[in-house]
Amino acid sequence: MDNNSELPIQTEQLAGGTVSWGVLDNIINWSRANSLWPLTFGTSCCAIELMSTASAKYDYSRFGFEVVRASPRQADVIILAGTIVNKMAPVLKRLYDQMADPKYVIAMGACSISGGPFFYNTYSVVKGADHIIPVDVYIPGCPPRPEALIHALLTLQMKIKSGLTREQIRAVNYDYENNYK
Repeated sequence: MDNNSELPIQTEQLAGGTVSWGVLDNIINWSRANSLWPLTFGTSCCAIELMSTASAKYDYSRFGFEVVRASPRQADVIILAGTIVNKMAPVLKRLYDQMADPKYVIAMGACSISGGPFFYNTYSVVKGADHIIPVDVYIPGCPPRPEALIHALLTLQMKIKSGLTREQIRAVNYDYENNYK
């Protein structure tokens, strides 16, 4: 199976028609990876870059991320874009808990990864989203470009297509093409 958007099945032409077969796990992982529905959690300037990623110039809908949800019960991946303050942390945890499994998290920008420049000057900023919920993919930058968000979404897609577990997806040094650390 390759990491393209082609369905991971083999087909064979027979006299009576076409027979298709494939490994069910590969087909399920392909389906999950190509139909990620994001839940936006934009609290700062990174949310502007997140919104521009859905615009006509970047158009992340061509990769299967078109259906942006406002309800956590219908979302597969939550994109954290911006500063997370202590008052917002329980809300974020509740949204994450309401998402159906399997669920994935992308932390976008320096503020959601490490508290950004605001962490050292104020008591109310959380020092990274991974103190509240587990993060699968990090996007550095202040603010990161829309191309970086598309790259992170495609990286998450490749990790899901290769059949990794949540723990393996979160592992930083995992080589998802060769399946070893």
